[in-house]
Amino acid sequence: MNSTQRELAKALRALHEEGTLVLPNAWDSASAALIAQAGAAAIATTSGGIAWSAGRSDGEGLTRDEMAELVRRIVQVVDVPVTADIESGYGPADEDVAATVTAVIEAGAVGINLEDSLAPGGPLFDIPAQAGRLRAARAAAEASGLPGLWINVRTDVFLFGIGEPEGRLDDVLNRAVAYADAGVDSLFVPGLVDLGTLTTLVKESPLPINVMAGPGAPSVAELEAVGVRRISVGTAIAQAAYGLAQRAAVELLTKGTYDALGDGLDFGVVNAAVTR
Repeated sequence: MNSTQRELAKALRALHEEGTLVLPNAWDSASAALIAQAGAAAIATTSGGIAWSAGRSDGEGLTRDEMAELVRRIVQVVDVPVTADIESGYGPADEDVAATVTAVIEAGAVGINLEDSLAPGGPLFDIPAQAGRLRAARAAAEASGLPGLWINVRTDVFLFGIGEPEGRLDDVLNRAVAYADAGVDSLFVPGLVDLGTLTTLVKESPLPINVMAGPGAPSVAELEAVGVRRISVGTAIAQAAYGLAQRAAVELLTKGTYDALGDGLDFGVVNAAVTR
């Protein structure tokens, strides 16, 4: 732990204090460097994109150490705060979460995103179990010398359609109260972009709300207007980049033309972005 990392943790915390923090998620060093160059005040990783870049599937297809090393590579090429997507903590137990938090802090991250899902699609950890895991995350941050680590807890109630539709908002609010008591800083609710429901959630939640946006979702301005404090896009930018790679390859292999490559960044721009 060094003073620079502590200052970056303070900077990330300050970015959540007013307005809305917009985080275009990165998946490798070059994407992170270019996103920072585009003006992002902080970098959030996407677990799916990071796993794909290493030839693994999302859903903790990487080991804890492999994930932390990829986070380290991102930290090394940017000067802004980095918050790491640590999925469900790389193990169900409190000590698993603590070990993962320690690893990403050692890699240079100053924030984390921790899910409450036992597996993709659910089920979810019950509230007391997840609260215990969150307390373990905070304790690990303090033990690592970074008590200001920003902890963004993700709940997948809406993303995975857990429970009856009419009860999902109450479930999220109950989780928000317990998670806040466990010492976290913000609540991430992917799968929820309805402005009416978000208005209620923002008003009643004890935690600032983070949503996952993308094609078809309300604009940043609309989400900010109802009080959403943090917006990220998950794997969407990585998916768009891989989509371009596939379209360009199909065009080259079937037509022998190169039109899809026309909007690519200049070689020197990309090379300079990762040159330290």
